[in-house]
Amino acid sequence: MSLRGVNLITAMTIVAEIGDMSRFESPRQFMAYLGLVPSEYSSGSRQKRGGITKTGNGHVRRVLVESSWSYRLPARKTAHLQRKAEKTTDAVQAIAWKAQKRLYKRYWHLTFKGKLKVQACTAVARELAGFIWAIAREIMGKNNTSAVATA
Repeated sequence: MSLRGVNLITAMTIVAEIGDMSRFESPRQFMAYLGLVPSEYSSGSRQKRGGITKTGNGHVRRVLVESSWSYRLPARKTAHLQRKAEKTTDAVQAIAWKAQKRLYKRYWHLTFKGKLKVQACTAVARELAGFIWAIAREIMGKNNTSAVATA
């Protein structure tokens, strides 16, 4: 919940629908599971990319796209985000701040290139999934080292 646009319902939807994040070895696998990767039409040496595949979990994909709309606004640490961030580690806060800066730039870069706003938000949702994967790995890494230390 330290990410902008991700509150209780979004976080609980992701946790309930995904379950164990350790089954995804890379953020690309997680994005593909959500159906946020572009489709590809290829024949021989020709490759043409299409829209997102939409295969996979539609619930999580929907909440991520809705959350990505908040990245239209400039990156800043609001009081609300500060209160949510106090409950997390410094590493998670750093990932969330990096996400906020990168996704804001990504949205406006795509918009200025002429992409539709909904397409830009879908692209931002794809990268947001990567940041969620990184935060989950950070949290699982902390839990695994503490479990090893107590054992």
